[in-house]
Amino acid sequence: MRTFEHPDSGSFTLDAVLSALADPVRRFIGWRLWELSPRGCAEIELPVSKSTATYHYRVLREAGVIWQHYQGTAIMNVLRVEDLDARFPGLLEAVFSAERAARTAASTAASAYQLTPPESPSV
Repeated sequence: MRTFEHPDSGSFTLDAVLSALADPVRRFIGWRLWELSPRGCAEIELPVSKSTATYHYRVLREAGVIWQHYQGTAIMNVLRVEDLDARFPGLLEAVFSAERAARTAASTAASAYQLTPPESPSV
């Protein structure tokens, strides 16, 4: 069975982690794993092709943000919270709290602009 290569937690660099999380698709993957980990690649719906999604997961793995392993035929993803918090305390909390806040604000703004049918005039 194929295995994945992962960096040791001591070799994480802040530049690599921040670069990996700077992309909105990769930040979304990390945020979803922050909420519930582990998750299979197919469990996280992304607005990109399968090959592009594979690329994003690889970038996250090579930066040390996620750990990937096979479970049957599925590739499972685990956010490396303990490793990253030990190396960069508070980083994940800051990034994913901001992501949650931004998504909540965007959702609230979108719902505020939804058109509702006018009420019928009372006769």
